[in-house]
Order: sequence, then structure tokens, then C-alpha cells
Amino acid sequence: MGDKIRFHFLGIALAFVFATVSSPAQALTVYEVKYASEADVLVYVVDYASQADLRIHWVEYASQAKGDALWHRVQYASQAQLKIHYVRYASQAKLKIYPERYASQAGWNGPPRGLSTHRR
Repeated sequence: MGDKIRFHFLGIALAFVFATVSSPAQALTVYEVKYASEADVLVYVVDYASQADLRIHWVEYASQAKGDALWHRVQYASQAQLKIHYVRYASQAKLKIYPERYASQAGWNGPPRGLSTHRR
């Protein structure tokens, strides 16, 4: 019963965030929170690109990127479009990522799921 409620709440939260999407011309600004309860998305870093839902590339400036796959790390939670928390096990994650060396390699594996749905 608890899982059903949690997944229903997650669906409602995603729908709300869909409605409040920021401008797509910006990088996805990300803040790493200490506790899972503070996060918008629980993230697991996989060992191989083929295991990932999303292959990401970290950029130095927010103005360098567009879309879900190019992430920019911010200093403060209030600056972030997405708050993430890294989990220890893949089964705990809502999103599996693989950091790519080059921006041209970043993107979704399979159909895009619209990570922008999590943005504030």
C-alpha cells in the first residue's frame, strides 16, 4: 500500500514540475543534496554507458548547455532546477546516469523521458 501511495505522489509531483518547466535554453542546473528526502531525483552512477538511462556531461557554465544531458553544478539549492541525491544501489534510483567525457556523447539511452519534468 505504501509503495502505491509513494508512486502516486511521485506521479503528481512530476506532473506539477512539468507545468513549471524553465526555459530550455539553459543548462540543467543541479544541486547535490545530503539527504534523499530533500532530492527531486535519486541518482545512481553506472559503470557502463549502456546501463544508463541518461548519459550526462558536466559543463563549466550554465550558458554552455541545453537540454537534459548537459548538467551544470551550482553552489546553492535555490539556484538549482533539479536537486539530486546519489544512492548506493541501482535499485534505489529513479535515474541511472553515466558521465561522458564529451558533450556530443551525452543523451538519453532509448526514448527521452524528459528530465525537465523534474525541474522547479
